[in-house]
Amino acid sequence: MCNSLLVSASPLQHCCYSTRPRDSQCCWAMHITQLNRECLLHLFSFLDKDSRKNLAKTCHRLLEVFQDPLLWSLLKFHSPVELKKDNFLLGPALKHLSICWYSERVKVCNIEDWMKNSFQKDFCKRHENTVSDFLLDVCNRCPNLLSLTLSGCGHVTDDCILQLLKNCPNLRSLKLENCVRISDHTLEAVTLHGAALRTLHVDFCRNVTQAGLERVRAKCPSVTLRADRSANMIPDSKPEKKMMLEKASRKLVQP
Repeated sequence: MCNSLLVSASPLQHCCYSTRPRDSQCCWAMHITQLNRECLLHLFSFLDKDSRKNLAKTCHRLLEVFQDPLLWSLLKFHSPVELKKDNFLLGPALKHLSICWYSERVKVCNIEDWMKNSFQKDFCKRHENTVSDFLLDVCNRCPNLLSLTLSGCGHVTDDCILQLLKNCPNLRSLKLENCVRISDHTLEAVTLHGAALRTLHVDFCRNVTQAGLERVRAKCPSVTLRADRSANMIPDSKPEKKMMLEKASRKLVQP
């Protein structure tokens, strides 16, 4: 199938061609499989994950390019569902990882567990461990990770970030946005295990406090810290604590 794929020679003059003998026809066009490994990796780098996977199915040579670790130093995902696909490789070559879920459904995940109705709980059960399990896999297989960006990952916990900091000692950038279960425990983990960290964002993380942020600033002066809205948001509270506050407020308004 892949033998029918042709590429023009002129756009690829900057690449190194394979050593296969050229005839008069190849001066003008060549099969994609005639390109050397460097050129094929360069071409694959412009494709999304699905396109890379589909192209790899056409022949053994392109499958080998798909499986080359050099192709997978950067991974971006836009929903938890994408993490379950088989259109990427996870390994020591991974340097930059981004999981950003921008969807109205994120609002459901952000509701406190004790306040969710049965429909909302069923919805969250379908994916509540997906991102955390994936990140734990990253801990075991990607020790050279340099940057991690998470947005809208409402089920990621402090313990998950702790394990990541322990297992990825070269992590230099950690950006968390709208991750509602992240708290001061993550900030404490940064002070203990984030020796290489230089950038820390905890934006719209409602369970992060001003005291936790000040602790990071004091213990890690080399870290560029940003916490947009986080310390000013209303944190989660347990049901019994909520009831006690409501009772206290009612007493205050009674004549």
